[in-house]
Amino acid sequence: MDMKQVILSLTFLLTATLAHAQLTLDECQRQAQVNYPLVRRYGLIEKAREYDLSNAGKGYLPRFSLSGKATYQSDITQLPVEIPGINVKTAPKDQYQVMLELQQTIWDGGDIRNRKRLTRAASDVDMEKQNVDMYALNDRVNQLFFGILLLDEQLKQNQLLQDDLGRTHKQVSNYIINGIATQSDLDAVSVEQLNAKQRRIELETSRQAYLNMLSAFMGQEIPSGTTLRKPVLEDTGSMVNGMNNRPELRLFEAQGEQLRVQESTLNARVMPRFGLFVQGAYGNPGLNMLKDEFDAYYVAGIRMSWNFGSLYTLKNDHRRIDNSRRQIETGRDVFLFNTRLQATQQDAGVWSMRRQMANDDEIIRLRENIRRAAEAKVENGTLTVTDMLREITNENLARRTKALHEVQLLMNIWQLKYTLNN
Repeated sequence: MDMKQVILSLTFLLTATLAHAQLTLDECQRQAQVNYPLVRRYGLIEKAREYDLSNAGKGYLPRFSLSGKATYQSDITQLPVEIPGINVKTAPKDQYQVMLELQQTIWDGGDIRNRKRLTRAASDVDMEKQNVDMYALNDRVNQLFFGILLLDEQLKQNQLLQDDLGRTHKQVSNYIINGIATQSDLDAVSVEQLNAKQRRIELETSRQAYLNMLSAFMGQEIPSGTTLRKPVLEDTGSMVNGMNNRPELRLFEAQGEQLRVQESTLNARVMPRFGLFVQGAYGNPGLNMLKDEFDAYYVAGIRMSWNFGSLYTLKNDHRRIDNSRRQIETGRDVFLFNTRLQATQQDAGVWSMRRQMANDDEIIRLRENIRRAAEAKVENGTLTVTDMLREITNENLARRTKALHEVQLLMNIWQLKYTLNN
């Protein structure tokens, strides 16, 4: 972990302490981004980019090569005439040579420049793929965070139910003394109390499991008493009508830029190359082919090479790149269509949840009235304890439904934020 990550972790711990062990969604996402093992790929991509650029730049450095050969040939070069009295020596049939050559590129048709551009473009694509993978982590953190919030609300309602059942248990005990209720009525209340306690154990176990998974993503233990702060409700209208800022769109742009660089590289392949060379050699024969002895020599000059073979496939290579470009454009259009459709559905879900929540308070108020009336009827002997328990359960269900709607509304809003990254 580098110094930046250490500072971020210490800041997170200090913030959690000062906020009385409260966690926000943004803090969880930031810490998960720092701790996730995939984050190390950022540094690896940068290093690979540096190495490839360095290697490409070394194409302008002089190149040395050492070669040697020993041959035997069936014939040698001879003068076509004989001069009386003069013995003209000829090269031997067995020949030897050791050569050191230096080559210096003068102009390569832009090949090295394009290789650097292609390296940068490929690195940008890898970086954007990394950003896409890291962005998906936010959705997993969101699911855990809002899952814990939902469990917290259910635990609150469970405690309210247990409090109501405790008061009811005392009332029914008094009713038994006054002859209004029987022991079986009290047993029915006790059963509901036990059910509520079992439900609480189930909720607490689930909450701890979610908290453990969130701790694993963040790379540090979260105390079981830590509370999660609810995000602030936001207006979703501006999100749906705003821009889509998903990292996938930047990935499509990087892939398109990579194809443009590849296309310019094709043009460089059909250009001539110019370079300087110096050859130093030692062998028999030397430059004088008529001298049968070992000799040292050198040759210097300028060299041009022009490979026309790439012209055969140039048109198909351009067509292949154009086909890949259309595939990227199609993938981008499909992605925009799907995200727009998903955002529209999520926005409809948000407004549907808002409309449902408009009646939650009234339903709870009416359920409270029904429950009070049921308690009065039991006290007057006109209603059974079992019927009163049903009304208590219905009131608790109405409160749970309201709490569920509040958390679901937040989940839908943040799912929409994730869909558009807006």
